[in-house]
Amino acid sequence: MSATELARSYPVSRQAVVKHLSTLTGAGLLRPQRNGREVLYGVDPSRLAEASAWLRDVGEQWDRRLDALSQQLAGPRGSR
Repeated sequence: MSATELARSYPVSRQAVVKHLSTLTGAGLLRPQRNGREVLYGVDPSRLAEASAWLRDVGEQWDRRLDALSQQLAGPRGSR
């Protein structure tokens, strides 16, 4: 899709969409392809899978840390 097409679907300006697309392209998550005067953007599935796996790993790490903190804050059972 082009930035113009995407901007029609969201309550933000085309310039804001272009800025986001630029960031995602820089991260390697999108592949831009020039088609005449337009630039069409497509997802790079391999990079998206890498990002998804990384987010899952970070989420699991936080889950473990928050569980440990919750157990520490609860203290030993029966101490009340």
